[in-house]
Amino acid sequence: MLSSPNPKQILKMEVTMRKKTKRILAVVFALALCLSLQVTAFAEGSGDVASAVQSTWTAASGQIKTVTNNVIFPALDMILAIFFFVKLGAAYFDYRQGNRFDWAPPAILFVCLVFTLTAPTYIWTIIGA
Repeated sequence: MLSSPNPKQILKMEVTMRKKTKRILAVVFALALCLSLQVTAFAEGSGDVASAVQSTWTAASGQIKTVTNNVIFPALDMILAIFFFVKLGAAYFDYRQGNRFDWAPPAILFVCLVFTLTAPTYIWTIIGA
């Protein structure tokens, strides 16, 4: 004669079924995500990659220049300015402790800061855009 499972066995079976269901759903979700994000890239029929890149550059160069001049260079300037003043302060405190001022790190950061501040005026003539 078959006996009916007790409540502990039923609870244990429910927990294992929930775990299996969660695992299966995670695998199905990951598979669906992978399949939905799959993109096929087609090249132009002639296979000339250089002309495709050149035509894309001429089409988007105005937007690239605007974003670079108005977003990227100011962000780099801000980061370098913060690093410069932090390094200058650290060099000053090192000087106070050991009577030796190290000019190299602040000087390097200052030169980089000047480079990125003046780069938008000449970088596009160097690139040729």
